[in-house]
Amino acid sequence: MAKKKKAKVKKKSSTAKVKDKGIKTAREKMIGQHIGYRYDVNLLPDYNRLTPFLKKYIEHMGWDDLNWLEDVHMGYEDGKPAVFDRNINGWVTTPSNLKLPKDQQDRDMIARELLIKFQMSSNHPLVTLKKAYKKN
Repeated sequence: MAKKKKAKVKKKSSTAKVKDKGIKTAREKMIGQHIGYRYDVNLLPDYNRLTPFLKKYIEHMGWDDLNWLEDVHMGYEDGKPAVFDRNINGWVTTPSNLKLPKDQQDRDMIARELLIKFQMSSNHPLVTLKKAYKKN
């Protein structure tokens, strides 16, 4: 009579538990990773550095914080300072005459202001789309 082979049972690796250890929020569980600014204070905006425009904007909107703008940072497109606009999936470059501060937090505040002003301007591509496809 032939011997029966025992079925191998795979054990869950302990690394899977370690990987998920510390993921607290539902959003983090959903995306399977940590939200960086919850742990790295360098990623949080310093509200003492808000530009006058951003202060008025936040006050006008009735917000307590920058929320959706926290992950907006000054970057570079073709070697020029720029901010990425997710709505158009493209970079918005800074005006050529704008002198940027050396501090990254200050640069990020300018990036946030630039992004909001561009999104509110009549030059934003979504304004053109709205005019073209708006229902009467």
